Order: sequence, then C-alpha cells, then structure tokens
Amino acid sequence: MSYKEFVQDLKQNIVRSRYIAARLANQEQLKLYFKIGQMLSEKINAENWGAKVIGQLSIDLQQALPGLKGFSTRNLNNMRQFYETYKIFPIVQSVTAQLEKSFYSISFTHHILIINRCSKPEAQHFYISQAAEQFWSVRELEYQINANLFKHQGNMPHNFNKTLPENIKSKALEVFKDEYLIGFVNINEEDDEGILENEIVNNIRKFIMSMGKGYSFIGNQYRLEVNNNEFFVDLLFYNRHLQCLVAIELKRKKFKPEYAGQLNFYLNVLDDKVKLPHENPSIGIILCKQKDNTVVDYAIKSIDKAMSVGTYTHYHAHSIPENMKEFLPDAEALGKML
Repeated sequence: MSYKEFVQDLKQNIVRSRYIAARLANQEQLKLYFKIGQMLSEKINAENWGAKVIGQLSIDLQQALPGLKGFSTRNLNNMRQFYETYKIFPIVQSVTAQLEKSFYSISFTHHILIINRCSKPEAQHFYISQAAEQFWSVRELEYQINANLFKHQGNMPHNFNKTLPENIKSKALEVFKDEYLIGFVNINEEDDEGILENEIVNNIRKFIMSMGKGYSFIGNQYRLEVNNNEFFVDLLFYNRHLQCLVAIELKRKKFKPEYAGQLNFYLNVLDDKVKLPHENPSIGIILCKQKDNTVVDYAIKSIDKAMSVGTYTHYHAHSIPENMKEFLPDAEALGKML
C-alpha cells in the first residue's frame, strides 16, 4: 500500500467512525427523549397537571443541571408529543428493521416536524424513511411535506410496466410524481414555455430538489440532429438511481395527445444517439398545467418508450403570507442540501 493509499484508508476509517458515533449519539438522544416523554405523559395523566407545571419542570431541571440545553418548556412538550405519537412504533415494537433504522437516523427536530405536519401513520412512516434514505435536512423535509410528496409520488399516469426493465420499474415509481411544486418560478398566465424554462434553469438547484432524488442536470434545449434536421429537448437530466436519461417537456396548457408523440420521438433519438450501452432506456416526462388522466392513458398506453405525465403548481412570492415566507428554501440553504 502506497503512502497516498494509506492516508486515504485512514481518512475512510475516521469518517466511518465519526458517522457511527453521530448515529449512535442520535439514537441515544431519541431514546432519552422518548423515555422522558413517557414519564411526562404518564405523570400528567395521573396527576392531572396543567401547562404551568411543565414550565416549572424546565426551570427546576436547568437549576439542578446548570448549562443543560434542550429541555425548555417547548421541548419538554415536544418530548411528550413524541412519546404519545410513536408509542406504538418503532421504539416499543419495531414495524420493520429498515423503518427502525430510518427512525434512529433522523434528528428529533425531523421527527417533531413530521408529527406536527402528518397525522396518518402511513405518511409518518413514508417521510421518516425518505428523510433517512435521502439525507434530507429539516428544511428539505419541510419542502417535501409542503409539496405533499406522500400523496403525489408514484401516482402519475405512466406506461412503465411494459416499457422499463424489471430492475427499475419500482424505482421509477419512487422517483416520479403526479404533481411538482415549483414555487420558485415567477411567471404570469400569458407567459409561454420558454419563459417557464428560463425560470427553471435560473433556479436549477431548486428545481432538482422539487424533482426528487438522484438527478443531475445535463442541459436545456438539448440539441438532437436527425438527417440534418434539428430538434430540441426542453430539459435533459440523468438520474443516478435509474441510470438513465430523463427528458422533460414543458407545456403551459392542458395535456394534449400529440405531446406524447413528440416526446416519443425524442426518446427514440436519445436512445439511439445519446444513451450509452450500459445505461437503461431513457424516460420522458411531460410537465403540463393540467391533465385528464384518462386522456393521458389512451395517449401513452401503446407507446413503447417509457413516459409519464405530471402537472406543476407554483405561486408568486408576493402572494405568500409573511408568516410563511421563512419556510421557503433560499439559494444558500439549497446549495448546502444538494
């Protein structure tokens, strides 16, 4: 082993050890907060304590342990909520080993956000797993909850079952959504696809976050040449999880069947001229303002190239209430996320 390789080996061991230590510390913290939440819940129910008692507990704890952090009145109430929400899973009884691992991989702040924003256990499980697997920051988790990823992921009309290899069908359903929140764009009703495309390209980091996991941007107005004829794909990406090109066509109107034919042509050319031998077949996405799923199904069911149709929603920054603006992702925070 060379000196350079030895240094690299040391680095990997140090990073791995730090990651394990941080994960174990987080796990112990969650277990502590769960236990405190249980003690508070049981005592409050037994003694019929009011809200002021929790505040006094916070003061007494900080006096008993000077410099103690994380045990404010608000956090003690969060711990109680943490226990009362999760007492049926997964600390007390593991639903699955994978979910339990995901549970301990995200922070207490992640959990409180999920609890406060998601009432259904299915949605809670979903966001716990996704936040852990995708290493979402708290802010990105909030973005995905705002975009209602749980509802929209995998629900779009598609033809994946007959067009994609077996090894990526299920992954594709996890990657693509029925509706995309692109709240960063600033467009008017009369603006065309070109203006929408420019807004997306100028905010490409935010768009990638709204699209989901594993995307790398290749370019916009990606040029294809067929017998000296030029054609241009609105947006072209590569997805690492699917190992394929993803072509996106933007439409400012309601879906029309001819859109599928245009995208099918682009996918044929991409697979013949751009796709590398080891990559999976290209996938196409039409993002439009509105769609009728029955019309979409008829338009794409006989096409042999993989495609789906989703819609996008956006809002103008000036129409957002002041108390909600703080939750919108900014460029600096997004840069750290990606």
